[in-house]
Amino acid sequence: MATDEHRIRAALLHGREGALLTGIHAMLRHGLRSAPEPTDVHVLVPADRRVGSMAFVHVERTTRLPPARVLREVPTVPTHRAVIDAARRMRNHDAVVAMMAEAIQRRRCTPEALARELADGKRAGRVLPARALAPLLGGARSVAEVDAWRLLGRSKLPECRWNIKLFTADGRYIATPDAWWDEVGLAWEIDSRRHHSGPGEHAGTLARNTRYLRAGVVVLQTLPARLRSEPQKVLAELRAAYGIARGRPRPDVHTG
Repeated sequence: MATDEHRIRAALLHGREGALLTGIHAMLRHGLRSAPEPTDVHVLVPADRRVGSMAFVHVERTTRLPPARVLREVPTVPTHRAVIDAARRMRNHDAVVAMMAEAIQRRRCTPEALARELADGKRAGRVLPARALAPLLGGARSVAEVDAWRLLGRSKLPECRWNIKLFTADGRYIATPDAWWDEVGLAWEIDSRRHHSGPGEHAGTLARNTRYLRAGVVVLQTLPARLRSEPQKVLAELRAAYGIARGRPRPDVHTG
C-alpha cells in the first residue's frame, strides 16, 4: 500500500527535475502539525513546463520557484511559501489562522514573510488568507486571540498590545498577557479550559494570577468560547475592567 512518502516522491517524479514540494505536506516536513489532513500532494513546477495535475498530484506552475530546502531527501519550499500555498486552497478560516499562528509561534517564519508571500503570489485564493493574517500582523497568535482582536474592533477601547512580556520595577517577570493596555495597567487573558485543566497547567495559571495580584495589575480572564457565544457580555466585562484599571494608580510595571 502506498504511503505518504511514496506519494510525495511519485508526485515529484511526475513534476520532473526542479519540482518542489509545497502546501500541507511541506508544512509537515517543516515540523508544523496544525494543518488539516492533506487530500493531495501539492508540487510546484516551472511555469513553462507542460505537466498537469493527476490522481493525488496537484501541480501548480509558477514563475516564482523559491530556493529549495532538502528535508528528509525531498526538495521543499520554505515555510512561509508552504503555508501560503496551502492557505490559498483552503476554505476554513480557523484552520488557516491556526496554521499561520503555529508557524509564527514556533518561529518557522514571521508574519511579515507570510504577508510578503501573499502579496507577491497569485491573486487566486488570496482573500481568506489575507483576512486571517491581518490580526496576526497586529500581534495575535491564536484563533482565540484573533476572535478577541476582532471583538476589540467593536469595543471603542484604546488600542492594546499583544503578547508583551511584563516585569516588575526590579526586573522580575510577571507574565505575558494575551492583550495589554499599558496606559492603565490592564491585562486580558484568553484562558481555555483545555490548556489550563491539567495539574501543571492549573498550578501555572494560579501562580501567574498571583504574580499579577502582587504587581497590582488588573487582569480579566475570558474563556475562548465566550468570544463567539457571548460577545456583548465579554465586551461589557472588558469595558468594566478597563474602567477599574483606569480608576486606580497605574502599577509600576514595565514591558520588555
